[in-house]
Amino acid sequence: MSISTGTGDSGFTSLWTGQRVRKTCKRVEAYGTVDELNSHLGEAKHYVNHTFIKEAILGIQKELSDISGQLATVGREYFSPVSENHVKRVSALIDHIQEEVSLKGFVVPGATLVSSKLDIARTVARRTERRLFSLAENEEVPELILIYMNRLSDLLYMMARYEEQHSRND
Repeated sequence: MSISTGTGDSGFTSLWTGQRVRKTCKRVEAYGTVDELNSHLGEAKHYVNHTFIKEAILGIQKELSDISGQLATVGREYFSPVSENHVKRVSALIDHIQEEVSLKGFVVPGATLVSSKLDIARTVARRTERRLFSLAENEEVPELILIYMNRLSDLLYMMARYEEQHSRND
């Protein structure tokens, strides 16, 4: 079976439920941006110096895959929806990192290669959040996805600062 079906050549794509929608619709834009974020995190993971951050990123990537699937599923229950536990896990990671990182004023991204990669992912997470809220203006978006994405960008910010402050290049 070929990955190229040709069914999208006319500017339409299928949701997981089989519904055909324009590739320019807000739902496709939202889950496409989630996918972009996931790819940036995949790259950042290769530069991260700390095991707990690598493991956290891998967990986030799995959750982002579920978020994409949940967004691409309309009219029925998704098999692995974002839960309050996902949000709590991200919030706990933020709290853990904040205990070790001192924040002092405005941060200019790019102090290290790894923090740059994480800051790029953070900005894509913020864009993803905007795309989700844009979608939510006209269609249902689970509230926990919106909350998760907001917390995730905060976590990525803190991960970048942690990597800067604990750089092996000091």
